Amino acid sequence: MARRKQVYEGKAKVLFEGPEPGTLVQYFKDDATAFNNKKKGTITGKGVLNNRISEYLMTKLEEIGIPTHFVRRLNMREQLVKEVEIIPVEVVVRNIAAGSISKRFAIPEGTRLPRSIIEYYYKSDQLDDPMVSEEHITGFGWAAIHEIDEMLNMSLRINDYLAGLFLGIGIRLVDFKVEFGRLFHENGDVQVVLADELSPDNMRLWDSKTNEKMDKDRFRRDLGQIEEAYQEVARRLGILPESGPTDPKGPSTLQ
Repeated sequence: MARRKQVYEGKAKVLFEGPEPGTLVQYFKDDATAFNNKKKGTITGKGVLNNRISEYLMTKLEEIGIPTHFVRRLNMREQLVKEVEIIPVEVVVRNIAAGSISKRFAIPEGTRLPRSIIEYYYKSDQLDDPMVSEEHITGFGWAAIHEIDEMLNMSLRINDYLAGLFLGIGIRLVDFKVEFGRLFHENGDVQVVLADELSPDNMRLWDSKTNEKMDKDRFRRDLGQIEEAYQEVARRLGILPESGPTDPKGPSTLQ
């Protein structure tokens, strides 16, 4: 495996310098965290599955006109992505009450919300990702009004598309988190694009018949059968990866 310079390491992924300017290699780890890194563990094979699932969903969204940072999958754990400047705002789209919204408003988990609800969170582990308003986002200079509008519109389109896609394979899209970045073009244009990943790590996915959880809540709540849940999502999407020697445990790096 070629030696690459590591440029960033997060809770679930590592970014390395890409093969050409303006690109990065995104490596998916098996590490699992919850409650803003307070709970840690390992989900065997998660990185392989999330790489495949994110590749599939990003490609599908590109087909309907959602711009993303994704270029192509390189191997079982790595994908080539465009280098972007991450906007430090997480956008959460909620269709069914679960997690924090159930606690904040005493809504029974599983209650369908009157409409899809959008929430913004400041991306900061140190501050436990506090919920913020558009006033905070613009006031502190995290994003401009037109960028918020783009993120909102894309998030709603992503929700519409993914809700239908998952419903077709017997899964309810309860909620999900997305991140966006600024892509700087050579002509000086700046484009807001979908970044990070789309996987059971940042979605709540329930079986549409049994409401069985098929996402990282199984890790958060010690429900067991975590690997099996991720595998089932990939199986229903028709992309369950084959195992083999092309599954690298991690590239050697130049620090």
